[in-house]
Amino acid sequence: MHFTLKLVERTLESNPVFSGVLLHVNRDQVILPNGSNAVREWIKHPGACAVVPFFDNGDVMLLKQYRYPVKQLFWEVPAGKIDQGEPPEVTAERELQEETGVKAGELHYIGHFYPCIGYSDEVIHIYTATDLTIVASNADEDEFVEPVRISFDEALRMVDSGEINDGKTVICLLRAKSWLEKNKK
Repeated sequence: MHFTLKLVERTLESNPVFSGVLLHVNRDQVILPNGSNAVREWIKHPGACAVVPFFDNGDVMLLKQYRYPVKQLFWEVPAGKIDQGEPPEVTAERELQEETGVKAGELHYIGHFYPCIGYSDEVIHIYTATDLTIVASNADEDEFVEPVRISFDEALRMVDSGEINDGKTVICLLRAKSWLEKNKK
């Protein structure tokens, strides 16, 4: 990918505004490409991993989860934040087991994306999981999820209909579809 330096903004100073358990908010003074100054407020995020777990028959395991900021239930792929110093594949394996009670025999990295480039540095790494084994789930004590096994075709239909409308889940399912098509045996 080619970037033109004439588009780059340079940081003059960065000031923390809020430091929370997960998120840290900064207010930066920057120099714009035309030489003028501006303010950029942005969220520092540790990054996350998301997993599309495929059973041998082609079913996937999704989660139903209530999301407080928008006060709605969502269909989601298993996902969670990367703990400090933790490799992304370890995060993916941990989150898959904690949230779904499924362990992956094989984990496949299929890419990453930036969900909120206008105000956050968050990156989400995407994995597919195969050769699954049912084990005990161990969700965090403040996390309430309902794992649901459905066909992958049904999940894609739900993306098309808008029933699945969590951006992370939409991207992960579409990337997984592409991965499946490339890896058909």
